[in-house]
Amino acid sequence: MVNLSRRSVLVATVGAALAGCARPPAPTPSGTPTLAPTPTPTPEVDRRPRWPLTGVVADDPGALRRPAVAVKVPDNRPEHPQVGINDADIVFVQLDGYPDARGQSSTRLMPVYHSRMPAGVAPVRSIRPVDVPLLAPASVVLGSTGATGWVKAYASAHSQYFSSEHQYLTSKGTGAYSIDQARVRTLDGQTYYDRAVVCHPEPLGALAPRFADGPARPYFPFATGRERPSTDAGVPAAAVTVPWKVKDTYSMAYAFDGEVYRRSMPWGPHVLADQERVTTDNILVIKAKQTMRTLAPGGGGNEPMHEIIDGSGAFVYCHGGRAVTGTWSKAAVDQLFAFTLDGGGPLTMSPGRTFVELADAGADVRFA
Repeated sequence: MVNLSRRSVLVATVGAALAGCARPPAPTPSGTPTLAPTPTPTPEVDRRPRWPLTGVVADDPGALRRPAVAVKVPDNRPEHPQVGINDADIVFVQLDGYPDARGQSSTRLMPVYHSRMPAGVAPVRSIRPVDVPLLAPASVVLGSTGATGWVKAYASAHSQYFSSEHQYLTSKGTGAYSIDQARVRTLDGQTYYDRAVVCHPEPLGALAPRFADGPARPYFPFATGRERPSTDAGVPAAAVTVPWKVKDTYSMAYAFDGEVYRRSMPWGPHVLADQERVTTDNILVIKAKQTMRTLAPGGGGNEPMHEIIDGSGAFVYCHGGRAVTGTWSKAAVDQLFAFTLDGGGPLTMSPGRTFVELADAGADVRFA
């Protein structure tokens, strides 16, 4: 009797345990199940170091910390051929200021060097007022033969942004400048050196140690990573004409050869002293009102003006045989240009060398 009773208890205990381990019935679903959101892919970010004035990947990141140097170069026909233009990251084309026989001024260049430093740049001439707002955002050392009184004072007032004090006459014996004796000329018994001064960018940059680290930020909105230049959706622009005088009497021209744009002056191809044709990857036309500032006697004379500070206007950007248009704006002296496409959205430029033509607000820029 005792054994049977103990067996009955054991069976009852195991049965109760099995009953406690049984899977409960599945609940009846109610409503529509919630699906997990699809994660948004993280856009590819290209963190490779790039030259700030071209957007091109830097093979030697250590060289990014060298100073950027700009040089004022005359662009009138008697002052050609030039030296060193194709080594520049950016070349600004601006009003010269000296009237010709028609009473109209021609152009002056300001190449800016950083990724490449040529041994020499020539010839060298004087500063223009627009150089201040063009260079202030980039921490540049500027080489020149001087400036009129008020322009020199204007540049000095913004010396926290760029250096303009190391001019030809104030920098003798430093190696920053030299004279090309073959280009010294004599007229009516007077010797002229206006076409003979040569600037040497690397020694010039060493004279301004406070700008030894070069540009701290990109100058233009370059495409990186998976970004594409805005011109991918642009209109054909294999030939580009930028007029600087009325009725196309003085125009710059660019022809796309499948790789780069080849530049021409009003009288023919733009060719350097070494017979190399001037070329560029990008053309950026920034149209702004042009004026001549006339000062009282003793004030320094006339100076050409481009009204870009606290201003806005139209731009044309060309790359790879295609073009887009839009509106530019620029706030304070030390602020960069901002570019908005006609269809909305920001401009994106292809990395490379850029010619910036500061044409008049009414210039009829054409491309085909």
